[in-house]
Amino acid sequence: MLFFVGGIMGIFKSLFKSRDRPQNFMGDSVGGGRSFQFGSAWSGKSVTERSAMQTTAVYACVRIIAETVASLPLHVYEYTKGGKEKVYTHPLYKLLHDIPNPEMNSFIMREVMMSHLLLWGNSYSQIIRNGKGEVIALYPLMPDKMTVDRGDDGKLYYTYISDKQGTFIFSKDEVFHIVGLGFDGLIGHSPIAMAKNAIGLSIAAEEYGSSFFSNSGTPSGVLEHPGVLKEPEKVRDAWNDAYGGSGNAHKVAVLEEGMKFTPISINPQDAQFLETRKFQVNEICRIFRVPPHMIADLEKSSFNNIEQQSLDFVTNTIRPWLVRIEQSIFQQLLTEKEQETLFAKFNVDGLLRGDFQSRMSGYAVGIQNGFMSPNDVRELEDLNKIPAELGGDRYLCNGNMIDIGNAGKSTEGSEENSE
Repeated sequence: MLFFVGGIMGIFKSLFKSRDRPQNFMGDSVGGGRSFQFGSAWSGKSVTERSAMQTTAVYACVRIIAETVASLPLHVYEYTKGGKEKVYTHPLYKLLHDIPNPEMNSFIMREVMMSHLLLWGNSYSQIIRNGKGEVIALYPLMPDKMTVDRGDDGKLYYTYISDKQGTFIFSKDEVFHIVGLGFDGLIGHSPIAMAKNAIGLSIAAEEYGSSFFSNSGTPSGVLEHPGVLKEPEKVRDAWNDAYGGSGNAHKVAVLEEGMKFTPISINPQDAQFLETRKFQVNEICRIFRVPPHMIADLEKSSFNNIEQQSLDFVTNTIRPWLVRIEQSIFQQLLTEKEQETLFAKFNVDGLLRGDFQSRMSGYAVGIQNGFMSPNDVRELEDLNKIPAELGGDRYLCNGNMIDIGNAGKSTEGSEENSE
């Protein structure tokens, strides 16, 4: 029997191998020979997370998402018989809602975390615990200095290379890791790296425009001389000094000895310069799933669709990031015992609020149908509650409404009495 059991266990071990190591893609070519990580794009421009942020569309998209997530209230709740209640006394509540560490507040911490996720695809934070194992502080770590590997024991380890303090190796319990979209579920891939060709084209177009206007808006060309010049470099440099740059715009050139100037570059109209720049703004918005009107591109927006686009931004852009963060908090910052009763959740009511008239109409329906009290409404509007003795907590309903099972009974009774 022991031999049989041992044989069964051997079969299971052969079926379930140890998991692969996480793939830390830091090079320029990954998988299938296709180049999509950091490095030169097809436009010839070098694209990194920092050079990408110099593109206004990338900066605006990262900023709007990071600031939106950072501005939302984040609470720790406890399941109760009546639903859920905020747990103000739990150590994690103050850490997530107010002050994650002595050096920054919650808004800045979450803004940094989101910027790391949007640029590198990963957010790492060092977890500081007390003697009871409770989380008492979180410190953000730079993703480009972190590598993740699986040890011989099958566990994940995080290696962080500090600029001044050397190399640190953290266990999984010491790092709060929020993983973006990736291939193995252990490490996320950078959106900037995945879309480096689109961003590189935007950088190239912007550089082209800057170069064109720095040259006083005139195209480059060739100086032709009927004879042979002994020092053509000096002639070229003298021409550039005299007529190149915006400071020399509109000067009149004097050409001697039969010399003539022939333009050879394409003008911006032929290169569709403006069309390219406009398209790249939409392309970058597509990468981050941000409506163009939210980064001040109102070309295709109107009063009729902006509100719907803003709601779509909350539902399809912000909400997946919130769920990703909430589940990471639940998995990594709560103990197994706490996971039975506690959870963290963002409050998105402020983003989903409509205009004043729509809100008031909705509140009126809630009060008249008995599923909202006046104090429920006032709490949503951030107003002080009405004292309970004045009816602030009363739930009311329309007196003309009856249970559907009792419909018609009063009519039947009146007919019998009349007979």
